[in-house]
Amino acid sequence: MALWPTPITLQGAACSLEPLHPDHHDELVAATLDGELWKLWYTAVPSPEGMAAEIQRRLDLQAKGAMLPFTTRDASGRVAGMTSYMNIDAGNRRVEIGSTWTRVAAQRGPFNTECKLLLLGHAFEALDCIAVEFRTHFFNQQSRRAIERLGAKLDGVLRSHQRAANGTLRDTCVYSITQAEWPTVKTHLRWQLDKPRA
Repeated sequence: MALWPTPITLQGAACSLEPLHPDHHDELVAATLDGELWKLWYTAVPSPEGMAAEIQRRLDLQAKGAMLPFTTRDASGRVAGMTSYMNIDAGNRRVEIGSTWTRVAAQRGPFNTECKLLLLGHAFEALDCIAVEFRTHFFNQQSRRAIERLGAKLDGVLRSHQRAANGTLRDTCVYSITQAEWPTVKTHLRWQLDKPRA
């Protein structure tokens, strides 16, 4: 049986997403050094020495049909980070956009908005998804604000959902955008990208 969804490159003006490949290792290490993101206790960003294992983990999940991982690039073509379709439910045509991290230099600009616009557009318009989820740590306020700016609605909080690497328990905030909401969300995201920046 063919895997769903299949690898694809998504191209925008401020970003591009391409299928994750082991050859991206060194560029991904350079990206994670921008801000030392692996030191954030409330998120799981690969450390430089753990990057090869993280690439392989994602590719193994892809082979099982559970994830479609991407390497992200900024407008100049420099690697900015990683993102994925994950928790793939082909039968119900649902995906989660997650396992995302972005180098500090690409944060707080059009990059993230356009990445999400491309991923959501592909999910709803090419894959015919009924809903797309986002999940994040309760204490990851930056991520929660970014998800809410997309137009996703909070479905609820999974309490004591996972154990973090440092042993603490993670409460996971679950957000989603449904197929019926997509046209309005798409309009909002396009407006965010097109409005003049101060």
